[in-house]
Amino acid sequence: MQKTIFITGASRGFGRLWTEAFLKRGDKVVATARDIESLEDLAKEYPDTFLPLQLDVTNREDSFAAVKKADEHFGVIDVVINNAGYGLFGTVEETSDEDTRKLMETNFFGPIWITKAALPIMRKQGKGHLIQVSSLLGVNPLPLMGMYSASKFAMEAFSETLAMEVKDFGIKVSIVEPNGYATEFTSVSAVHAESMEEYAPLKAAVFAGFSDDIFGVPEATVKAICKLIDSPEPPLRLLLGKHGLPMVTQTYQNRLATWEEWKDVSYEAHGK
Repeated sequence: MQKTIFITGASRGFGRLWTEAFLKRGDKVVATARDIESLEDLAKEYPDTFLPLQLDVTNREDSFAAVKKADEHFGVIDVVINNAGYGLFGTVEETSDEDTRKLMETNFFGPIWITKAALPIMRKQGKGHLIQVSSLLGVNPLPLMGMYSASKFAMEAFSETLAMEVKDFGIKVSIVEPNGYATEFTSVSAVHAESMEEYAPLKAAVFAGFSDDIFGVPEATVKAICKLIDSPEPPLRLLLGKHGLPMVTQTYQNRLATWEEWKDVSYEAHGK
């Protein structure tokens, strides 16, 4: 069944791959990017089913206008994919306040603006599917990615709350959590904090644990995202890649063990 899909961050990486896949299978797509020149080829190939829109998701007014234009153009929005975002690499101490604020504007506030713009449309339709592209680091933080993880933890929290708030309107919410993939995430799409010598040993240890197998093949996510969109009962959370589940399982086992160890202190703190 044909879907009308609104997706942000479509110029490269997952956004570009998924946009192409949706168009090839016959969906209608509204794709946003800061620079839409990279989408001109798709606009020529799919003139009737593709609408590229220039958008910086950190601009609230423009975000609302883009969603409104998408609805007016195709008459319906079945799926919204908040994909726009980037990585900020560096320890907490190394990362500047300015870079942290800019990151949160894109990775956290951007999805909020798009989501809020889409909700009235989906409530009126009585249906809709909001897909928030988070990260494995949104549930399982690692050194050198603290601020990026914080932006994704924040997205996860508001999205899980949102799912409980809008389910009676026929609106579904899914949080997609990819592990590392061989996209531009670590290169042209990334911001790197100024290094401090004190953290050199930590960084060496972290990078020593990396291998080619750590990064998944981006094209392999296409089938998964299409299955998610087509599912009548999509999951709240979907890990992408083979590394996510083992890492998250270990993390939660550790957390549960600590909570259990300290439960007497926790209960005593209740006071009655």
